[in-house]
Amino acid sequence: VQLAESGGGLVEAGGSLSLSCAASGKISSIASMSWYRQAPGREFVATLTSTGITKYAESVKGRFTISGDFAARTMTLIMNNLKPEDTARYYCGMHLRTRAFTPGDNHWGQGTQVTVSS
Repeated sequence: VQLAESGGGLVEAGGSLSLSCAASGKISSIASMSWYRQAPGREFVATLTSTGITKYAESVKGRFTISGDFAARTMTLIMNNLKPEDTARYYCGMHLRTRAFTPGDNHWGQGTQVTVSS
């Protein structure tokens, strides 16, 4: 299983970016999709479950939106009103099963850099 992020880059404060993530490989089902960031510590950003429940870190609530297509194995993070403190490497993760009736594991992408200039 591989996860690949795209869409990072450099943006001015107040600007917007959209990050995407796609999973490939042998996947039976996906239970949840998440975004984390690291700079330098690791921080939860947002998660979306297969039942449609979303959760956001307080620091991004109202500015970031997570969405996903569980059948297509893709997810997106739309980031608006970006701030310099949002600068980090962003990682997508999915809790998925490679075989039915197994607990599943967390899988992560390599990350994509987001830099917000002041």
